[in-house]
Parts: sequence; C-alpha cells; structure tokens
Amino acid sequence: MSTIRVRYTTIEIGAMDIHIRTLRDTLQFEDINGEAERLGISSATWPIFGVVWPSSCLLARLMLDHYVNGKRVLEVGCGIGLASLILNQRLADITATDYHPETEGFLIHNVKLNDGKKIPFVRTGWADLDDDLGHFDLIIGSDLLYEIKHVDLLSTFINRHARDHCDVIIVDPRRGYHAKFSKKMAGLGYACSQEKINQTDSMGKSVICQVLTFSRQDII
Repeated sequence: MSTIRVRYTTIEIGAMDIHIRTLRDTLQFEDINGEAERLGISSATWPIFGVVWPSSCLLARLMLDHYVNGKRVLEVGCGIGLASLILNQRLADITATDYHPETEGFLIHNVKLNDGKKIPFVRTGWADLDDDLGHFDLIIGSDLLYEIKHVDLLSTFINRHARDHCDVIIVDPRRGYHAKFSKKMAGLGYACSQEKINQTDSMGKSVICQVLTFSRQDII
C-alpha cells in the first residue's frame, strides 16, 4: 500500500477547469523498488515533480490560446503536466516527458480525471540520446533551469528535438540561469525575446516569472 499522501484539486486556468491529483506537499517520498535512487533522484528532490508550481500555472495559462493547430508539441520536464492537460483539452498533438519514474502514473490518472485522450509520455533525461521522440514544432517547459548544468543539457535536448522551424517557450521563476540559457540558445540559431509576468502562487504570493520565447526559422 502506498504511503504517500495526495491531494485532489480543481485549478481554474482562464475559463477552463482542470482536475488534478498531486502530492499533498513536498514532504512526500516513496521509492520502494529503488528506481528513483538508481536514476539519481534523492529523497529531497523526489517530490518536486508532484506539486503545482507558479511557473507551471503560468505556462498553462499561456497555452490556453497559443496557436497549436497542425503543430506537434513537446512539454519538457512536465511534472504534473498542467500545460499538457490544457493542450490535451484543446485536442492538440501534445507529447509529455519527464525524468521522474512516477510522473507517467500521475499523468495517466489526471488525464482520466479530465476525460481526455491519452497523452503520449516518454520518461527520458536530457542527456539520453535514444529517446526516439522525434522532432517538434513547439517545445515548452517551466522551472527547468535550477542548476547551472541544465543550461547546456536543456538547450542541447531542445535543439535535438526541434524542427528546422521551431518555437520554444520556457517559463523561469528567475532562478538566475535564464540569461546564460538565452545566450546558449542564441548560439544555436534561435531568436530570443523575454517578458516578465507576475503569477500568484497557492498562498496568494506574487511570483515574478521570466517568459523566454525562442524562434528558429527554416534552415536553408
């Protein structure tokens, strides 16, 4: 029997209600078979995937009306996958990825809570070269740059899975590495723009997020 405690919540994103099961808080931990430990996920970082962060709420809000018709979309480091659930309700072609071994189970459960179609999911790390994901027109993610090593890992991963014409949207709660990431993406041929947006967290506190938008045109 599971020892973790969960919470069921309905989150209002614009005019859309998304029903989700999350971890009750960031004090939860369960690694019965040692899979997380083998992947290098510590007890301190284990619960990070399973709660909703302000940056993920903002990304989901941005996906409410972002043009996705005919586009193949990838959410990187999806965690609970709020943006993926929004896009799934819009019947977008969305694929979700995360490194955490418990992410897929939560995503499947949350898709069912919202009566949605199955969201393709791939458990992969950014350094994995055999994930067989293919290429995408739009790549999105939130709160991914919390270590300096993620600048190179994430930019390389995105570039490996971007089509020649690709847009990228990353929401960062100003952890300090977004400037280095933008410089790296510029070196890979992406034009960059930035915008600061306030997002309210679950306690009503305002959090300033940096919305990084990158675009690469067709390579001739």
